[in-house]
Amino acid sequence: MDIKIDFIKLMFYAFSASALFGAGMVVFSRNPVRAVLSLVLTFVAMAGVWMLLQSEFLALTLILVYVGAVMVLFLFVVMMLNMDVAPFAEGFVRYLPIGIVLAVCLMGQIIWLFGKDALMAKLDILPVMPLNYSNIKALGTALYTDYLFPFEVAGLILTVAIIAAIGLTARGPRQRKSQDIGAQIRTKSSDRLTLLKDMTPDSSITEVK
Repeated sequence: MDIKIDFIKLMFYAFSASALFGAGMVVFSRNPVRAVLSLVLTFVAMAGVWMLLQSEFLALTLILVYVGAVMVLFLFVVMMLNMDVAPFAEGFVRYLPIGIVLAVCLMGQIIWLFGKDALMAKLDILPVMPLNYSNIKALGTALYTDYLFPFEVAGLILTVAIIAAIGLTARGPRQRKSQDIGAQIRTKSSDRLTLLKDMTPDSSITEVK
């Protein structure tokens, strides 16, 4: 029995169990802050799985981009919004059957796309890469040659999404109150004060405009 293979299996099962636990906590957690932290745990666990598959660049990108930026931003937004979780719990129970059906359909599509043999593959033997192998070079070559068209389509969809988000958040010109320092300096007392005399002699009322 090879100790190295057993250690890789152990790490794979540990990362996989952590990812499944974090994903379940994201869905079932009642506290939105805990849900976001569970999503961070899921991303870290998946980065570990990618490291075992010798995809170091994707693993580090997942940690730096999603965990280091996106999830921190989500956590700050959730903590500042102070959302009421009761409506979300009611919606979860209501749409649970639809979610189960969609999950089963998605799993069927994955099995149909990759095949049953690929999903049931053993982790006994990992491919041995040469010393001059570069994961970044291989990824870039595959991305900009074989998958260039899907990459461009994904970029176009993200651009449309950004434009749509800007269009939804833009409210048009707003009336803002501002100070005109020059007009305040050039003001005169005659423009600000009006003296009104009443019926009593030697008396006056000052009205401030």
